[in-house]
Amino acid sequence: MLKHVLDVVELLDSPNTSGAVLAEHLKSFAGADGAEITVETVTGEQGHTDFVTVVVAGSAGKRSGGSAPTLGVIGRLGGVGARPELVGYVSDGDGAAAALAVAAKLLDMHAKGDVLPGDVIVSTHVCGWAPTQPHHPVPFMNSPVDMRTMNEHEVSDEMDVVLSIDTTKGNRVINHRGIALSPTVKQGWILKVSDDLIDVVETVTGEHARTYPITMQDITPYGNGVQHINSILQPAVATSAPVVGLAITAQTAVAGCATGASHEVDIALAARVAVETAKRLGAGSLRFHDADEFDRLVSLYGSMTQLQSAPETA
Repeated sequence: MLKHVLDVVELLDSPNTSGAVLAEHLKSFAGADGAEITVETVTGEQGHTDFVTVVVAGSAGKRSGGSAPTLGVIGRLGGVGARPELVGYVSDGDGAAAALAVAAKLLDMHAKGDVLPGDVIVSTHVCGWAPTQPHHPVPFMNSPVDMRTMNEHEVSDEMDVVLSIDTTKGNRVINHRGIALSPTVKQGWILKVSDDLIDVVETVTGEHARTYPITMQDITPYGNGVQHINSILQPAVATSAPVVGLAITAQTAVAGCATGASHEVDIALAARVAVETAKRLGAGSLRFHDADEFDRLVSLYGSMTQLQSAPETA
């Protein structure tokens, strides 16, 4: 996995990086069938970005008429570069790097005959010329397109569960370097941290799993005038599927627009967690949430889907 990360980061760390460049790299791993790689360029008020989507078909996946659940792996970020303000690959790009490394690994596995049961959909976007924005305690990366557009291109109705990977270093609530799991979020409810995902993280890292707190405002849509830890859980506003944020973290507050601040081994940890999650999910040995407990919460206290919608005054 580390080799895949190193190759992807090298391609992202260029003023000429693009979705087409990354798609060609991924196609070098794809076999004759079982893979679909698409790139779509979308222009916003502050420039353009390339959305890259990779579908790796499973042996018992829904695309082939099977019933194995579909995993969505989303690489969240504003941009992989902040040119012309800053030169080089920025910390915020780690979500894209992890997702693209996951795609490369799964495509390589599939081509060699290691086909997972369920379909996996990997999506992210590539932009080397993204704007920055003020944020406390350190600046964030912005994006050429708004969050609604990102969700439209990265979140699919086919995804039964979503693992959202994002650099989450610009805060003072996570104070260790590595990776960390969020609680599961579903239809406006913040649920307990998945025991099964804790098992995956502890197996991959060989350490106790780290988790991090999220608040109600973190799972509301961007643009509503309240502060969010970052965009890691924004996919949860665009789907009814359970969403978990897999954060790439640091011991100190690091700006998303900082260059020279990425740690490839940590990106690889996140990518390995995603691949192992795909293996166990398709095999039926992993759950993101307890469906019966969720239904009981809704029956007792009502729907929380209003938290998925931006208010009219936003």
